Amino acid sequence: MTTGTTERPPAPNGYWHLLTAPHILRLLTGAVVGHLPVAMAPIALLLVVRADGGSVRQAGLLAAAYGVSAALGQPWWGRMLDRHGPMPTLLGTALASTAAFTVLAVLDTVDHLLAAVLLAVTAGGATPPTEAALRVVWGDVTASAAQLRAALSLDACAQEVVFIVGPLLVLAVDAMTEAQVTLAAAAALGLAGTAILATAAPTRRWQPAPSRRTDVLGPLRAPGTRTLAITLLGAGIALGAINVVALALAEEHRAPALSTLMPAALAVGSLTGGLVYGKRRWPGTPSAHLRATTLGLLVGLLPLLFQPSAPAAVVVAALPGLFLAPLLVSVFSSLDDLAPHGTLGEASAWMVACLGLGQAGGTALASSAAGPLPSISTALAGAAAAWVTLAMRRSSLTPLTPHPSRVIRRGSRETAPLR
Repeated sequence: MTTGTTERPPAPNGYWHLLTAPHILRLLTGAVVGHLPVAMAPIALLLVVRADGGSVRQAGLLAAAYGVSAALGQPWWGRMLDRHGPMPTLLGTALASTAAFTVLAVLDTVDHLLAAVLLAVTAGGATPPTEAALRVVWGDVTASAAQLRAALSLDACAQEVVFIVGPLLVLAVDAMTEAQVTLAAAAALGLAGTAILATAAPTRRWQPAPSRRTDVLGPLRAPGTRTLAITLLGAGIALGAINVVALALAEEHRAPALSTLMPAALAVGSLTGGLVYGKRRWPGTPSAHLRATTLGLLVGLLPLLFQPSAPAAVVVAALPGLFLAPLLVSVFSSLDDLAPHGTLGEASAWMVACLGLGQAGGTALASSAAGPLPSISTALAGAAAAWVTLAMRRSSLTPLTPHPSRVIRRGSRETAPLR
């Protein structure tokens, strides 16, 4: 059914039709380029501190300060996005983060370690909420639930590209110039990409819902949103542990390249799974999709228990990746039905934050014991916790009563709810 509008002809759902639709390519490009600092900064900070003569421990401190603050800051900026709109939130955070990166690039991080840590926290905490902003405008530029799913799949795949290209850019810039320039490059790319996204017509036109009193938990007061957040926390633990698994297997097989090849294979698997998932309409409810993709992530990790040889480990690493992007698409598309009215931006930001915090926790837990088996067990425990959460809290995934935030908007017109 529709609400106060005429019927629209069915929209083509292929990726090519989607990418050639108005605004889509610009929005994706801005989000991808604007998100590059998240993949570049941790490595750039390590290089800068080492170039300044600092220890690995000091370098790790700055990288950790950046990563944790980047994750923790997202829900707050998501809330500001819901209240004030994407454009001012994106531009304000981009300018603050760029300024912090610029000062870090010229600061002696060893002689002024405390200042460097504070600047890293500022740069991370002011990370623009590009993913949340993109999520809230997708409904304005897609014409059907199938197109929205395809857009979310492209978005998930694009984020995998970010974490492949970002580190390579850092290494290339460092090889051609010096370590400090890598931070300046991250700052410039982040500002440019965020500006592209923030000044796009759909972003400028998007209007927040009427202001309402919001408690500390925000969208997490809704049971379904909490379930999704816990699920991504568990999935993040699995992903963080996989990086340690790769390092442990690389040392065991005396194959240093394995520490980068396995995460790369995971990303390739995710790219493949995301493109396949978004290309067609799959049977089953959104809740069933969540359980199936989480179970796939868990089952895909099981072959690692056999501690495969180096070539086999690369192939095996791609298996859980096949279900990663589909899981993310299922989570973000479910927010339309589960997030409270007027909190879609903050809810999306919480998902990003929980995934990032889970990854940090997974890396820390998996690094606490020697050898590949404990780290593999950590990855399995994270994925299992995600699946059990969905299975035990299935009733919380019942859609909320439809309201105006859960429609595809077309200026003054509205179409039926996405689900």
